[in-house]
Amino acid sequence: MQKLVVLISGGGSNLRALLEAAEDAEFPARVVAIGADRQADGLVLGEEFGIPTFSVPFTAYPDRESWGAALIDEVRRWEPDLVVLSGLMRLVPPAVVDAFSPYLINTHPAYLPEFPGAHAVRDAIAAGVEQTGASLIVVDNSVDGGPIIAQERIPVLPDDTESTLHDRIKPVERRLLIEAVLDIANSHLDLKELARS
Repeated sequence: MQKLVVLISGGGSNLRALLEAAEDAEFPARVVAIGADRQADGLVLGEEFGIPTFSVPFTAYPDRESWGAALIDEVRRWEPDLVVLSGLMRLVPPAVVDAFSPYLINTHPAYLPEFPGAHAVRDAIAAGVEQTGASLIVVDNSVDGGPIIAQERIPVLPDDTESTLHDRIKPVERRLLIEAVLDIANSHLDLKELARS
């Protein structure tokens, strides 16, 4: 059984999908802790699903490096096989990547390498493209430039707003995440191999 720690900044819609998938006794992974970099709304899912939560508030530390060191300590307490950044709206410092990669993965609402960064959906709308997508990557020290685990195209409709487009991307992100967690847990996907290639 794979042990997952999921890190969030917001409401945790991808996290909820993972928690619901893991309620199936046949699902080969379990979320053992939920962490956040602030008082994220998604931490209430811990109570709902009986999962421990923790918060390592970025603002409580003098710099990114000391915040990263505290985050590493907290995540390591749970001895995860995989760390999932699921809407964590903060670049983790290199020490975090070094501590957990390649078993550190991230969802992203664009077809990478198109539209990296925090405003991928807004950027796709502004660029006037006809399609964007969803991606799942291994986190490295670039901005959304790590090895791609899975991705899928999503059309941009003529009347799409940032909100409507994001609402169509999210279910695809969730599906890609759950499928990848299954593949990793069942040894059908080797993240070490992927990171080397």
